[in-house]
Amino acid sequence: MSENKKAVMLIGGVCSVILCSTGFANKAEALKAEKAAEVNTVRIIENYNEPQNINKAYNENILTIHARLKEEYDLAKEEREKREAVSREAGSLMASIIFCEAGNQPYEGQVAVGAVIMNRVKSGVYPGSIEEVIYQPGQFTPACTGWLDQVRSAGSYTDSAMQAAMDALAGVNPVGECLYFDRGGSGMQIGDHFFH
Repeated sequence: MSENKKAVMLIGGVCSVILCSTGFANKAEALKAEKAAEVNTVRIIENYNEPQNINKAYNENILTIHARLKEEYDLAKEEREKREAVSREAGSLMASIIFCEAGNQPYEGQVAVGAVIMNRVKSGVYPGSIEEVIYQPGQFTPACTGWLDQVRSAGSYTDSAMQAAMDALAGVNPVGECLYFDRGGSGMQIGDHFFH
């Protein structure tokens, strides 16, 4: 018996089991459906018996898979680039406000200013983004006076301010849940600032 016939018989036998379990009204309908499945199976086998058809199908599958993978890669790359751009912007903004507010303070004090901003973002009381927190009216003097924008556009913050910004963005927090800082009053003192 030829390989094609064996394959059809095997598939036909599987079809019998499947067709019988699907609830045909009578055995004649089930046999008719089984025969139709067998004929379709023979057509499929005949079409792919020739090597060029098998190669064509294989190449089409490879091209389809390649196109799908390239599309997924491109989307992932685009998302990564967006995240990196947002991260760079957030880092630059945070470094700028840290420089303006605490550029002359010890490193821990610089990180603490960034931590206060991050605490506000997470608080639910203040706006939910770094930029909105920093530019919220009446909150940070350098944002109100335009000094922050000058530093930000020129990139004139220090390396120390940038490192403090990166640490604060990564979750380093020397001030706990403090939402405020100023140069006098009460609270935890780091350098010239009091955090509360």
